[in-house]
Amino acid sequence: MDSPYSPKGPRAATRKNESQPLKEAIDALLRVYKLQSQFDETSIEAHWEEIMGKPIAARTTKVYAKNLKLYLQIDSAPLKKELMMAKQKMIELINKHAGKAVIEEVVFL
Repeated sequence: MDSPYSPKGPRAATRKNESQPLKEAIDALLRVYKLQSQFDETSIEAHWEEIMGKPIAARTTKVYAKNLKLYLQIDSAPLKKELMMAKQKMIELINKHAGKAVIEEVVFL
């Protein structure tokens, strides 16, 4: 007799019996559902203060990433000008934090 906790349904037979670390399972899930790029983009937004520091994060009113582009709205004109001149450095910092190329261009709103 089957246990009430045994897997049921059409895909039950295809499930793996061996366990795997949670990180590997999440990575596989993101890959299967093609969500890795959206996850990376959201991660930039969530870690913006950690990546750029408190002073810049405090002056950032909007930050989001889409299609390898980072969109920023800065409420300080001098800081915005300074960041415009340091776009490549920002891209390198973000990609280093992510461990891969997730941003290729920075757009100021």
